[in-house]
Amino acid sequence: MLGSAEPIFAIAVALSAIVSLIGTGARKQAVTEGRARASDLCELTGIMEPRALQDVFGPPTMNGLYQTTLKRVSEVRQPMGLLMSEDRLDLACIAIAVVSFVISHQLTGLFVLLSAGYQLAGWVVSNRLPKQK
Repeated sequence: MLGSAEPIFAIAVALSAIVSLIGTGARKQAVTEGRARASDLCELTGIMEPRALQDVFGPPTMNGLYQTTLKRVSEVRQPMGLLMSEDRLDLACIAIAVVSFVISHQLTGLFVLLSAGYQLAGWVVSNRLPKQK
């Protein structure tokens, strides 16, 4: 389906998923340590409006940090949050990229394209996040 471009797409998908996993891990660590900012919670939950974050998590501290837990973040997660920060889907994208190098099948190109679409959608949505001050 993709022909000779399939390995390039697979590498791009794997690298994008790895970067996403690293970013999501850093944001989850910030929540765990009690230093989550609005941009962290926006990416993890998919709630794009900082005012809506205050409705869900309460007001931030004087230095702009929200006091919450990962459990609470997962309870209020919206579909946009899945596009930006779902570890299982990022791991699935990496697995698909690796499998596409090992197995030559007609459907591997389709799965690589679907993975690339998911990664691209995540990056597009994350560009709409409020910028940190």
